[in-house]
Amino acid sequence: MDLKNLFLKAGNAPEGSGFLKSRFVNCRGCGKKLAVARVRKNMFVCPECGRYMAVRARRRILMLTDRRSFTELDREMESRNVLSFPEYEEKLAAAREKSREREGVVCGVAAIDGHRCAVFAMDANFMMGSMGAVVGEKITRLFEYATAHHLPVLGVTVSGGARMQEGMYSLLQMSKVSAAVRRHSNGGNLYIVLLTDPTTGGVDASFAMQGDITLAEPGARIGFAGPRVIEKSLKQELPKDFQRAERVLDCGFVDAIVPRSEQKACIAKLLALHGM
Repeated sequence: MDLKNLFLKAGNAPEGSGFLKSRFVNCRGCGKKLAVARVRKNMFVCPECGRYMAVRARRRILMLTDRRSFTELDREMESRNVLSFPEYEEKLAAAREKSREREGVVCGVAAIDGHRCAVFAMDANFMMGSMGAVVGEKITRLFEYATAHHLPVLGVTVSGGARMQEGMYSLLQMSKVSAAVRRHSNGGNLYIVLLTDPTTGGVDASFAMQGDITLAEPGARIGFAGPRVIEKSLKQELPKDFQRAERVLDCGFVDAIVPRSEQKACIAKLLALHGM
């Protein structure tokens, strides 16, 4: 295996933020047809039923950081089919087209209410935010950059877990990113995590749960194995709030549940309190 080609520089991948281009969107909660402009104004929370809608990585960064403060790092990196997994190239191409991103995470440096920090945001539109070798490498590099420059890290997670098409290369990212998080922490730096719906699998079992401060969006599903898998294993029905942020908060794995409209102010306050 030629590991030098594991991280392939991008060619002519689609550009753009990937924001919604249609005029209307249907809410999966109440089923109502809503004007996109109205949904955007309400920060992608249904104004009728309050259901939280998915937010693309770049939109998330815009919502949480100061205007025009974000500088992207390692944008050119994208995955390749190192294991010759059947139809993986086609899946990657479809994911790039759907998400308008080269990979499942966007990383960079920005300011939040004037506080400079490193930021990564995962994108559910890219293979459900699954973690492959490039996702792990980009996040690892971001933590290394933050450690070298004594910056706090804000991570926004959304993921279905490790990317099966990359086998052990994907699973290895759990320990690799975790080691980078530990070195960042040993340097006296702050790591804030914002868990969004869903944060599961290998991401939940590694860097998503290693923050100094762990925040979550209302109703976000947070856990390792999916509820259907657990129900089949236990052969019993699970509570309706199983793996939801509110239940995870009660169990002590989340420090606070923060509405989307309050997230930037909350994170800015935490950065200020820590002298960042």
